[in-house]
Amino acid sequence: MVKSQWSFKTAVELSAALRAKQVSAVELAEDAIGRIERHDDKVNAICVRDFERGLAAARAADAAIARGEHRPLLGIPVTVKESYNVAGLPTTWGQPAQKDFTPTEDALPITRVKDAGGVILAKTNVPVGLADWQSYNDVYGVTNNPYDLGRTPGGSSGGSSAALAAGYGALSLGSDIGGSLRVPAFHCGIYAHKPTFALVPSRGHTAPPAPPLPYERDLAVIGPMARGAADLSLLLDVMADPDPLEAGKAYHLELPAARHADLKDFRILVIDTDPVLPTDKTVRGMIDKLASNLDRAGAKVSRSSPLLPDFAASSRLYMRMLLSLLAAGFTPEVYAGAVAAAAALPASDTRLQAERLRGCALSHRDWVVASVGRTRLRAQWRELFKAFDAVICPIMPTPAYPHDHSPDQEQRLILIDGKPYVYPDQLAWPGIATLPGLPSTAIPTGFAPDGLPIGVQIVGPWLEDRTPLKLAELIEREFGGFVPPKMFDD
Repeated sequence: MVKSQWSFKTAVELSAALRAKQVSAVELAEDAIGRIERHDDKVNAICVRDFERGLAAARAADAAIARGEHRPLLGIPVTVKESYNVAGLPTTWGQPAQKDFTPTEDALPITRVKDAGGVILAKTNVPVGLADWQSYNDVYGVTNNPYDLGRTPGGSSGGSSAALAAGYGALSLGSDIGGSLRVPAFHCGIYAHKPTFALVPSRGHTAPPAPPLPYERDLAVIGPMARGAADLSLLLDVMADPDPLEAGKAYHLELPAARHADLKDFRILVIDTDPVLPTDKTVRGMIDKLASNLDRAGAKVSRSSPLLPDFAASSRLYMRMLLSLLAAGFTPEVYAGAVAAAAALPASDTRLQAERLRGCALSHRDWVVASVGRTRLRAQWRELFKAFDAVICPIMPTPAYPHDHSPDQEQRLILIDGKPYVYPDQLAWPGIATLPGLPSTAIPTGFAPDGLPIGVQIVGPWLEDRTPLKLAELIEREFGGFVPPKMFDD
């Protein structure tokens, strides 16, 4: 096969080429399909193929372009996280018991992507219940990282990040409650955006066999993934209209413009590590390099601030509130065991692991108290964003680690500069934006010495999604962005 010049282009670039008649939507779809057929036996990012309908959508897009139509995603090849309902395709969330569940209508975000002209080609793999930073299940198998097949691509949107890195279309849709957009972006060297909480309606992104009702799940969001920073805004704007079944949720129509248009005008707080969960020397080194580059470019860079909320306290609060939500789905036996174990914890135990266990048994009264704590946390972030425009900080403490599918995640360990840490403690860094519901844009910043991608997240003010998105574009323009994996750059 001759390498296509279009395989790793951004959606913005492809849209311009389509309008200029330099390429057709059918050619783009066929290129992405060809790459899936050539390479996905190694990556296993794609779990459900929808090539026939995708090619039909591409032909329709070409006809629309010939008529002079223009829609935001017209003719752009797209993949979709398996957890979104797509009519006629299975939605399992990786659960074998749901392998035959097939929704009859599209999720609202899928309808919007189709209406915008997007050409949906396939669904991408996930962990069971979207509950891991690795992407594997007994229905569809294991997804590998395109930069090192022996390592995780991240999760739970790991199939989407691997698909983008391998050149299977320009855009993908993911979701995030514990870093599930940002962690795969970090591990696969791509871009993703976790929107402000409740900005993007997610009807139809629902665990089977539940009906696709409007539902605001605490902490959880859906969002765009791409190989270029500007593509995130393109897809976000398509997804973010209010759900017509939820009257009154139109505040995002007033999203302010980015605070600045030039790097030199940004006030940026850069954090590279914290004792609660240290980052390894490669991650710290890459963040330090970015901070130096931003400083030389004229941005106002600070390395610390008393305005930053206490990371230890907010991380403990996040663990409790997250597990309170997740424990609602536990079986009665598992829940009873968690409640008993939480009751046995001494009050002096403030490990993140202990807070997760306490969260499983949180009473409604205690949850209300925790929610008041989150309200105070949001007020602290509002004060910080009077002095700063964005916070750049880690997404994960290390580059992608080897596959580990041992069933009890609390028993797994990761190594940070040779020292073991409890695997789920990695929730702390994604949680810095998740708990207060802030927008956060994940960007690639380079590679570790072993060739694994590294990135950062840019946390922005509440409902000011366009500020971290614009900063991501400026950083990409000034310092570079996505680089295709060598083994799949053909």
